[in-house]
Amino acid sequence: MSQIGRFRPNVKTGNWYEDQLLQEDAIKQYLEKKERGELTFQKRDLLKQTILQQVNLSGTKDGKLHFGDVVMLVNIGGENRERSAVSINADIKSLTRFPSLGIQAPCGVSAGRNVQPRTRTAFIITSVDGSPEGSTLCFDQSFTLKTTSGFASGLYLKSDLQRFQKCAKMSRLQEVYLDENDCFLSWWKIVHFDPLERLEYEGQPVPADVKVLIVHCKTNQALAVLGDHVLWTTYGKEYEVTAHTFLDSHKAEKDNNHWILCTSDPEEKDL
Repeated sequence: MSQIGRFRPNVKTGNWYEDQLLQEDAIKQYLEKKERGELTFQKRDLLKQTILQQVNLSGTKDGKLHFGDVVMLVNIGGENRERSAVSINADIKSLTRFPSLGIQAPCGVSAGRNVQPRTRTAFIITSVDGSPEGSTLCFDQSFTLKTTSGFASGLYLKSDLQRFQKCAKMSRLQEVYLDENDCFLSWWKIVHFDPLERLEYEGQPVPADVKVLIVHCKTNQALAVLGDHVLWTTYGKEYEVTAHTFLDSHKAEKDNNHWILCTSDPEEKDL
């Protein structure tokens, strides 16, 4: 005689009640996080919506750069990379809501191939020697590059000497990052891209929208973009940014170090 089963199919067995409570609790937590906007996809959408807002660059009437100008740092590209712009590389872990929505410092930077003027690509040229806002920036004059206020939190582009525990993640070269407070680590200067004409242009006004070098004052290393080191970011694949001077056989800086401080949308100028 065949053995009759002890339980019918609709009989619950095991720790069914505990499992049900855990499932109900998980659903409750999910709905609470969704209501507060704390789910991962909600944070990612909020980050992109805010950091990709369009920004108006300063433009120029006299063809020169001035303190207070809002610019983009654009590298026109080279053999192994496309045109790119220095960009805030913030992810959802960088978001802070108190006292207001913004980016938590320190924060990384990268070179994104989207070169439209957005919150993440806009920087303000700021004086460190008391030069009034609106005055002309000159070659070899120290200045800082600061993100816009509001969501971008007014952070300064900084660098420091390469150390074992503080360097660029992929290339291991000198790190470039964003942080609070203006100090010597955030001081930069512009020099002419042609070494043969560098002394002649020293102290002269810097033209806007032309090829220059951006050199870190403390370490004397030039801002660079690395086409052979690609970062996977929230915004797609982007190039690593570092402070390192790349020289060719003629002791001239390579195009990794060539930058244009754009005062208007690069797309309109077809850079």
